[in-house]
Amino acid sequence: MRILLVEDDRRVAAALFSALTRRGYEVEHAATVAAALSAAPCDLVLLDLTLPDGDGTDLCRELRRRSSQLGIIAVTARGEERDRVLGLRLGADDYVVKPFSMVELQARIEAVLRRAANAAPERHLIEAGSVRIDVAARTVTVEGRAVTLTRKEFDVLLSLARQPGVAVPRDRILLDAWGTTWADRHTVEVHVGSLRGKLGDARLVETVRGVGYRLRVA
Repeated sequence: MRILLVEDDRRVAAALFSALTRRGYEVEHAATVAAALSAAPCDLVLLDLTLPDGDGTDLCRELRRRSSQLGIIAVTARGEERDRVLGLRLGADDYVVKPFSMVELQARIEAVLRRAANAAPERHLIEAGSVRIDVAARTVTVEGRAVTLTRKEFDVLLSLARQPGVAVPRDRILLDAWGTTWADRHTVEVHVGSLRGKLGDARLVETVRGVGYRLRVA
């Protein structure tokens, strides 16, 4: 999961960058409005509203105009009610007032990402190589053979199949299948192991060292 951190205070940015990367997020830092607007696509923006080259509320409005699915959390010292209301009305999904704890910020990030994922349209059928998934019916076939999976095994496979051939971080799988990144990562390994056995070909789910897993496609 990619997070764009828009923060002009170097000490605050460094602390957040370190804490977020330790939690498995890929983080890009932008210290200005201009840098934020030219940044690579991401899943969520942590947005300071006080920036040296413009107002963060205007940036929030522009980011929301560009994407209705992007998660935006305003992270700012502006704690008055009118500031919070303005930020939310301009398109922020949540509003965190400094100072805050990483536990609180992590919970808010997960909540916003869950809402964004639930709001995104889901394809009814996903085909990734020999694997075919009927999302609505929650059924799986491999080369035409029906495969019976538990609910969590199906959710893990679906998390991988949404991006076939792409390495999916363990935290992304945890969020998709368990709704949190605080669960024991060993849980993912256990479910991937049973999933490989049921798919009939352990090579279908590849381990990407230091990252997570990838659904192999031809």
